[in-house]
Amino acid sequence: MIRKAVKGDIEKVAETYRELLIYEKEHGGHSHWVLGVYPTRAVAEKSETENTLYVMEEEGEICASMILNHFQSEGYTRIPWKYFASGEKVLVLHTLCIPPSKAGKGIGKKMVSFALKKAEETGCTVMRLDTHIENDPAAGLYRSFGFEYAGSTDVVLEELIPEKQIFFEKKI
Repeated sequence: MIRKAVKGDIEKVAETYRELLIYEKEHGGHSHWVLGVYPTRAVAEKSETENTLYVMEEEGEICASMILNHFQSEGYTRIPWKYFASGEKVLVLHTLCIPPSKAGKGIGKKMVSFALKKAEETGCTVMRLDTHIENDPAAGLYRSFGFEYAGSTDVVLEELIPEKQIFFEKKI
C-alpha cells in the first residue's frame, strides 16, 4: 500500500536512506547522494510536515519513499521543457528511495505508477523529475513509463552536493 507518510514513519524512512547510502558507500551506486548530507531524517521530517512524503508499506514495513510536490529547483529553469506548465500544474517526483533489501521487487514501478496517478488526480498536466546523470537504473525506470529526456545541467543538490543531473518529463 502506498500512502502519505505520518510522523511515526519518519525513523523508518530515515533508515531506508541510511541503508541505501551505506550500501552505495561500500559497493558503489548510482544515486550520488551522500550519507549524512542528503537525504537525511530532516528531509523526511520536512516533507512529512508539508504533507508531501509518500511511503510504500507492506506487512508493517516501509519498503520505499518519495516526495511529490510542485517544487522545481533552480536547475529546472535551465531545461528546455517540451511541455509548458507551471506551478500547481506540474507534479515533481523527488528523492525516490528503495533500500537495497527491497530492490528488484518492482517497487520502483509501483511508486512511479502511483505518482503518475496522483498527477492525474490532482489535475497536473505534466510530471517532471531529475536524477544523477549516471543513475542508469532510475533513468531506465522513468523511460519505461514514457518519460522523455528533457536535458541536463550542473546543479548543487539541496545546495550541498555538486552534480550533473538529467531531467525528464511526461505529459499527463
